[in-house]
Amino acid sequence: MVRWLAHGHINPNILTVVGVAINVASGMLFGFGLFFWAGIILIVANLFDMLDGQVARLSGRVTSFGGFLDSSLDRLSDMVVFVGLMVFYARDTEFHSTLNVFLAGAGMMGSVMVSYASARAESMIPKCDVGFLRRPERVVLFIIGALSTRPGSHNFFANRMPAVLWVLAVGSYWTFAHRMYHTWREVNKGQAQEIAKQAAAAAAGAQGPERRHEPALAPKTGY
Repeated sequence: MVRWLAHGHINPNILTVVGVAINVASGMLFGFGLFFWAGIILIVANLFDMLDGQVARLSGRVTSFGGFLDSSLDRLSDMVVFVGLMVFYARDTEFHSTLNVFLAGAGMMGSVMVSYASARAESMIPKCDVGFLRRPERVVLFIIGALSTRPGSHNFFANRMPAVLWVLAVGSYWTFAHRMYHTWREVNKGQAQEIAKQAAAAAAGAQGPERRHEPALAPKTGY
């Protein structure tokens, strides 16, 4: 499929926008409580998210704007799912849960902070993708929570969305803290190396080039 799309001159940015539109549809289904179908659509949406980058590389259309668009719309894709869950648990139904609304909101803020910390850190250090709860892991957790939802079921593995929200809420802030620490450590390491280089350069400059002292010649005497 990737080769077909690349050879068909499909713009990768179009795939990115289509993927986000499908994610918005998934968020709406979460809001209406149709968790199973929301999970299925979430799978389809993230297939597009994987395709756009591969098509761009294969067709030679990798651009700075394409990377910026993909990264920016990924944040929107995350937030619409969280907002859908907040709407569902805030509705006046038997599933109403203020705690779950809070967890979804906390998870949304944490996911944004994780992404922002990475983007800001990479203006100072080469890479900052540490932490166990990145976007792919968040998507997988959403899908597990959605597909496991079976209203009325008492099976241990059913209706795991509240547990997923706990993991997302706690894990996002843990990952954010990990990235903060990683950036602090790498920045300090870089500064220490720079100071050491400057000290070595100053020492070499103070020593100066080595001079050779010629022995003094004895004065000539007449014959």
